[in-house]
Amino acid sequence: MNKNEASQLSFIPGMVMTDTRFMTAREKKIVLRHWEAFLKHGCQRPQFTQALYHHLIMNCSFIAHYDINGFYDTYFVNGDDTLQFLSQFDREKGCRSIEYGMTFWLTNREYSDINDAMVEVAGSYIPQLLQAAKANQKAADLARAKALLAKHNIQI
Repeated sequence: MNKNEASQLSFIPGMVMTDTRFMTAREKKIVLRHWEAFLKHGCQRPQFTQALYHHLIMNCSFIAHYDINGFYDTYFVNGDDTLQFLSQFDREKGCRSIEYGMTFWLTNREYSDINDAMVEVAGSYIPQLLQAAKANQKAADLARAKALLAKHNIQI
């Protein structure tokens, strides 16, 4: 990333990122930019970067689910799973880790800056992402119901 790209990072006004032992302030800003792009594009796989995945599993209380593809499939293929994932970044839902039930991921001193910024960024995307996830799940449920009815030669 060049200086011009770094200066164009989406960033919460007044938010200061600090270096930690395992992540520089610059890396935090890059992950935050990747996070916003991922949410902005409706949680599509091409925007789910290795850097974002690594931050989620190392600093946001998610388990790896084997690898980046396993993680993506766990949370972003089915609408109900996406709803669950988004709840961790929703202040109205308490920002509890969906895998551990705690909020340490948000208050951890070393990563509270980026994690809090991720919650702030998510706030503006969550309403439309929830709507899309619900529609996705409804379509999947109806398709499964139709397939089951057809399997048993039942017509409604």
